[in-house]
Amino acid sequence: MKFKAAILRKAGMPRPYAASRPLLIETVEVPPPAAGEVIVAIKAASLCHSDLSVVNGDRAWPMPIVPGHEAAGMVEEVGPGVHSVKPGDHVALIFLTQCGECEHCIEGRPSLCARGTQANREGRLLTGGPRLRLDGQAVHHHMGLSAFAEYALVSEKSLVKIPADLSFIEASLFGCAVMCGAGTALYTAGIRPGQSVAVFGLGGVGLSAVLGAVTAGAGRIIAVDPSEEKLALAKSIGASDCVVAGSAGAAEAVREMTQGGVDHAIDTSSSLEGFSHAFEATRRGGSTVTTSLTHPSLKFSFPIARIVAEARTIKGSYIGTCVPGRDIPAFIRLYRQGRMPVDKLVTRTLKLEQINEAFDALSDAKVVRQVITF
Repeated sequence: MKFKAAILRKAGMPRPYAASRPLLIETVEVPPPAAGEVIVAIKAASLCHSDLSVVNGDRAWPMPIVPGHEAAGMVEEVGPGVHSVKPGDHVALIFLTQCGECEHCIEGRPSLCARGTQANREGRLLTGGPRLRLDGQAVHHHMGLSAFAEYALVSEKSLVKIPADLSFIEASLFGCAVMCGAGTALYTAGIRPGQSVAVFGLGGVGLSAVLGAVTAGAGRIIAVDPSEEKLALAKSIGASDCVVAGSAGAAEAVREMTQGGVDHAIDTSSSLEGFSHAFEATRRGGSTVTTSLTHPSLKFSFPIARIVAEARTIKGSYIGTCVPGRDIPAFIRLYRQGRMPVDKLVTRTLKLEQINEAFDALSDAKVVRQVITF
């Protein structure tokens, strides 16, 4: 099968991307799906900060590569032995394939799947590869999906069935933004009813964390971001208070508002400054949780004695500690009940040919979620 895809050959091209055009739309080819594989017609693919980290070079990936890891679509063709989905099924795509056999999968922690993580790092599928070809040369997969394309060849285990009457645009957000954000609030932080929480950084993941905090019954939800527009959006979906970031006193403002800090501070800012503010805004006995996949060179230090004396907890959250097959359907139900308005996170829709301009807008933090439709 041949189809159009956005191919990145070199990371770290200069801004603006609209001029340097790091992503080129070219025709790639994949073979028929092998055992355990599925071809999905991509209907909607969202741009996430993790995709930007591939383009700007913050995270190293094998090249060339077709980025894109947050998407929804329709099953086109299935390989031998595939029984969980069939042609015509609507699906959300999951960016970390779960082998179901490693220690972490057996323990019920698929977000830490060892085999899936290794396959992603090598730019291939869990079932092998890479399968993508351009003029006979291998093109690597991004997170087992490569969703910035008309079609994706993926592992059966990278899919979760979704209702056929759910908009693909909203559905595309559930595989990354919603799981990472809402899951962090509900599962990693474990917010209890009445507790206080501050969310630093209001992209798709941060705003989803606000939605998760609302769902958890948090008593006070403080949103922190430099953008007045994003703060207003956070307020509209349930944040009780807003703090303009960018000032040295952001953490102090949160501490003053809460008489000593919040029970849980969630950092989704992908910056050292954001994590530092989150740490300082956490009360004694509280937890600081980060979802930020920053540049590997960024490090944060703290006095060990302070962690001990204040009984502080620091956690990393990957995929919101979610179990995709359980949590994506649950979050979709909440959305359809009006309790998790994910649709408000969509800033605009666009076509694949506009992808470089879209990464400029994402780099400038002017948008929440941009969704490419096919």
